[in-house]
Amino acid sequence: MYDLHIANKNYSSWSLRPWILLKALNIPFTEHMHYFAPDNSAFKAFSPSSLVPCLVDGAVTVWDSLAIVEYVAEDHKLVWPDRREARAYARSAAAEMHSGFSTLRSICSMTVGVRIKLFDTPPALIRDLARIDEIWRYGLANFGGPYLAGGRFTAVDAFYAPVVFRIQTYGLGFDLSAEARAYVDRMLAEPAMQAWYMAGIAETQRDASHDDEMARVGTVIEDLRAK
Repeated sequence: MYDLHIANKNYSSWSLRPWILLKALNIPFTEHMHYFAPDNSAFKAFSPSSLVPCLVDGAVTVWDSLAIVEYVAEDHKLVWPDRREARAYARSAAAEMHSGFSTLRSICSMTVGVRIKLFDTPPALIRDLARIDEIWRYGLANFGGPYLAGGRFTAVDAFYAPVVFRIQTYGLGFDLSAEARAYVDRMLAEPAMQAWYMAGIAETQRDASHDDEMARVGTVIEDLRAK
């Protein structure tokens, strides 16, 4: 069985990707939670990069969310779509998410339990959202939905799961097409997404750097996290 090391569910967008994939596809794993701290050097005990997520499979250690997904896919073919064209799209879209959308990442850090009104929505953020909308509409239109690459949840949905939470947190749905908004609603209703969300808002552990980031970009209009 896989051992998956993650950090706070309220904040850790990178941890969410492999966790949600394993959970949604009913792939057995053991979760190991490690809360963020001012100095995360303790993560070095299980992760060569001192970062999360990190997956351990016996003597094999895999770090980085994309590498984890590809490793799991070697044993579980459901990770990627069956159709070659859909796999090409899914891998391309997941890789673009993995390496791109820097403005969305920097302005809208993930915090699932808070609702924030941004002070500003700069053009670069609007461009990131427009590109995400384009990626989503292409997948939904060309592979039949209701997921991005077809009729079932795959790795490309897992890679955009943090974006779905960011859209909810920062009220970004107004910049999306009707198809993209429907996809956000569908994803938020996923049992695995609901499980992550409920665990995230139940956390009482806070990370000051993440909370400072959200305070710099907007006004907290609702905080649903446990006190």
